[in-house]
Amino acid sequence: MKLYVGNLNYNMDEDSLRDVFTPYGEVESVKLIIDRDTGRSRGFGFVEMPNKNEALSAMDELAQKEIEGRALVVNEARPQVRH
Repeated sequence: MKLYVGNLNYNMDEDSLRDVFTPYGEVESVKLIIDRDTGRSRGFGFVEMPNKNEALSAMDELAQKEIEGRALVVNEARPQVRH
């Protein structure tokens, strides 16, 4: 299950984001979205967890949880639309 994670602290890296989700289960992949002009995080990313129940648990527990001074937004990711 792929989760959208928003309102991230701009200093957070992919390893830190993985560490937030691993207590809830196996994390398959983590992808922070980086601004191509500045090279800095855009404050959101995606976490993939192979076990749907673990992903749902992480989503419930982490939504609105304060991490590094920011209240996280965690939702099921919408399918990517290609143009």
